Amino acid sequence: MKIYAVGGAIRDAMLGLPVKDRDYVVVGATPEEMVRLGYKPVGRDFPVFLHPKTRAEYALARTERKTARGYHGFSFYFAPEVTLEEDLIRRDFTINAMAREVLPDDSLSDTLVDPYGGERDLKARLFRHVGVAFAEDPVRILRCARFAARFTDFSVADETLDLMREMTANGEVDALVAERVWQELSRGLMENRPSRMFDVLRDSGALERILPELARLWGVPQRADYHPEVDTGVHVMMVLDFAAAQGYSLPVRFAALTHDLGKGTTPDDVLPRHIGHEGRSVDLLGPLCARLRVPVECRELAQVVAREHGNIHASGKFGASALVRLLERCDALRKPERFVEILQACEADARGRGGDFPNAPYAQRDRLMAALAAARSVDAGAVAGQFADNPGKIREAVQAARIEAVEAAGLGAAQDA
Repeated sequence: MKIYAVGGAIRDAMLGLPVKDRDYVVVGATPEEMVRLGYKPVGRDFPVFLHPKTRAEYALARTERKTARGYHGFSFYFAPEVTLEEDLIRRDFTINAMAREVLPDDSLSDTLVDPYGGERDLKARLFRHVGVAFAEDPVRILRCARFAARFTDFSVADETLDLMREMTANGEVDALVAERVWQELSRGLMENRPSRMFDVLRDSGALERILPELARLWGVPQRADYHPEVDTGVHVMMVLDFAAAQGYSLPVRFAALTHDLGKGTTPDDVLPRHIGHEGRSVDLLGPLCARLRVPVECRELAQVVAREHGNIHASGKFGASALVRLLERCDALRKPERFVEILQACEADARGRGGDFPNAPYAQRDRLMAALAAARSVDAGAVAGQFADNPGKIREAVQAARIEAVEAAGLGAAQDA
């Protein structure tokens, strides 16, 4: 029985990156032996065990065989005679198919087990598939794209990109389950440069299958005076990377990704203008979020940003009445923390452009936050108490009090829009 640390922990240590978790493979053991040693079995499809003290996961070396389309279409074989090399060859990329033996004192051996050239590709900054088994699991296309967003100086080997294109053409991507797609996309959105994930998905042809609403944005022109980058797809990637550079949350990044979906359905005869694209973006978001089972907090924030980002950009010209109505539509009075995220996504949209836009101040943020503070200073309960005998007037009276408070804060004459 031998134990090896494998995969990402080995890769990251060689790159000089912090190692968060280790994955372990056990060679030459049976499930019964592992239980006798105090390990707790937890694997459903193949034997995985928790260490009796550290609770780290240890998997028996195994091979796998494709039995059906999709992520779950595999059968597994595990036995003491399965070698480490046989286990490693089923992994995705050569840089993830390296191992070091765990010594009795729990340190790692200096000897690198690297049967498939991972160290070579690590130095060359390449994502290269280990073997033909890569084509059997469409999730690996998503993983490759996510790794591209994390390791921003790596590129995809030509033969691997060709294989990914074949997988897409053969319909493997269509068999992906929604939960796994969202899991990989959401992780990629939280990486250093999430735009690189979508570059890889576009190059492989998978983006059109997974997110056709997004894929159609490339090549759609916008007015150059507002968008020096012109191309809508390029703009959305700039917005997304701006949000990532600020360290914004997943809901903000998802809203940045999806705020302009409606521009992909603008009729050719009105381009490069996109009148009414906000409403079309909201219409596209509903089915997209349902299809990928996007979490509620991401879906709701994205819908508000898609619907209101144009109004928020124009709010510098709004008077008190229009400001209060905008705050109400954004549900900012009940959810001020979420309104901060809405403004973050809108600032990313305003500054995620070419030319001088990335360095331009976004005055709308401070003005809207000041308006929100003024509106929230109104005691809605006290105002409602004045209309106990006429409840139908309460909403109107509360809104009027908030408008008066915003005006009193010096936030502009009534230039309603």
